[in-house]
Amino acid sequence: MISARYYTVSWIGERVIADIRSAVYGRVMLQSAQFFETLQTGEVLSRLTGDTTLIQTVVGSSVSMGLRSLFQFTGGMFMLAVTSFYLFSLNLGLMVLLIIPLLVIGRKVKKLSRESQDKIADASAMAGEILNAVPTVQAYTQEQRETQRFTDSAEASFITAIRRTRVRSALTAFIVIAVMGSIIFVLWIGANLVQGGSMTGGQLASFILYAVIVASSVSTIAEVWGDIMRAAGATGRLLELLHAEPAIVEAKTPQALLQTGKAKIQFDHVTFRYPSRLQIIALDEITFDIAPGENIALVGPSGAGKTTLFQLLLRFYDVAQGVIRYNGQDIRQLSLRELRNNIAIVPQDPVIFSANALENIRYGRPEATDQEVMTAARSAQVEEFIHRLPEGYQTFLGERGTRLSGGQRQRIAIARAILKNAPLLLLDEATSALDANSEILVQDGLDAAMEDRTTLIIAHRLATVKKVDRVIVLDHGRVVETGSPDELLKQGGLYAKLASLQFAV
Repeated sequence: MISARYYTVSWIGERVIADIRSAVYGRVMLQSAQFFETLQTGEVLSRLTGDTTLIQTVVGSSVSMGLRSLFQFTGGMFMLAVTSFYLFSLNLGLMVLLIIPLLVIGRKVKKLSRESQDKIADASAMAGEILNAVPTVQAYTQEQRETQRFTDSAEASFITAIRRTRVRSALTAFIVIAVMGSIIFVLWIGANLVQGGSMTGGQLASFILYAVIVASSVSTIAEVWGDIMRAAGATGRLLELLHAEPAIVEAKTPQALLQTGKAKIQFDHVTFRYPSRLQIIALDEITFDIAPGENIALVGPSGAGKTTLFQLLLRFYDVAQGVIRYNGQDIRQLSLRELRNNIAIVPQDPVIFSANALENIRYGRPEATDQEVMTAARSAQVEEFIHRLPEGYQTFLGERGTRLSGGQRQRIAIARAILKNAPLLLLDEATSALDANSEILVQDGLDAAMEDRTTLIIAHRLATVKKVDRVIVLDHGRVVETGSPDELLKQGGLYAKLASLQFAV
């Protein structure tokens, strides 16, 4: 019976936590970029691991002891009532008086538990950030400083945990002393009843036995109550994630993309401010059209709004005013899945997953065959270096692609985009990390990928945009010039100024 109870409760605990983790993770995956502007990934990981482990301990262990003690308490109280209802009534009245301070102290434990979990999450977030930047930390000889920062954060977590433990210890001590005190008082009354002949010695002895059982169970329940209050703080943190609403909301009845296989893009009086910095206008009345198959370069100084255009096209954010159309349809009326399935992107800082080269490229189209993956790799000039790796395509590339150079990571990302074969291709400085020789090789692959495909290119190196159909020059969130590279050079505007800074014209 004991083993069955332990197995059942433990199974329930593991099942509940697995479901909670999956539900929370799935909810986080639906959040937009705005969500992660204020919440660090380390904080999310802390809630997924530390908070759920705490709940698992309560559900799988503490609850089991609590249920056992609850049955003992119920049985003991029943027998106390049967043995002497008068003494039982006195004992019950005293216990009722203990409920109010128990609830007050329990809330304090819950609050401190939440604060403690927050401190632990802060330390985890800091550690995650620094561990991903160890080369930079070491290059600037900041190891001791970062170690001290983490130590200070861990110490703050320790201090909060000790405060919580102190209050919880006081809660347990209060309950045990109060319960034992009330029982002793009732027993003193019982002794007087025995002396007066109103109660037999056997009845008092039985009452004492049942009182000991009740006191023992109450002590255990107090411990479990403290665990539950601690888990309640962790549960609140998880529920915040579980109930978080995505900032990007799909239409109730999404439209199907009417024209597939090509991409016509229209920006119609688009204005946008980032939610985290509303005082700064990122895009101001942007209006331009891109014809199917047209290659467009977006040029301008840093902060002009080039990357913001990409983020709005992918609906990482929604426009504040105006509309963006894909093949004449408002992208807000399309499902996010269909919209993004028709867009391929090569970011400036490509993401390489902890997998082999084959699976990293296949991420662009998970159902692709090995042959299709290798064909895309050849187009992006990946095979130029892949065979030098220990196991070729099966080589594990390390976390964030640590076993590759910057240019090699970028070629993997280009191969991934080529494999996706989407009608719209976004290139965010796709050759910025390549040397001159590699850039020539990759440009051949990009030229093949751009053929018969609408392409938007963010470029700071103007030598890479000489072959585009049109250049759109942005400055402070506005379109200031539009035309072919040669036309813009002759105009002598911002494009010509930027070009003169990079090469003789």
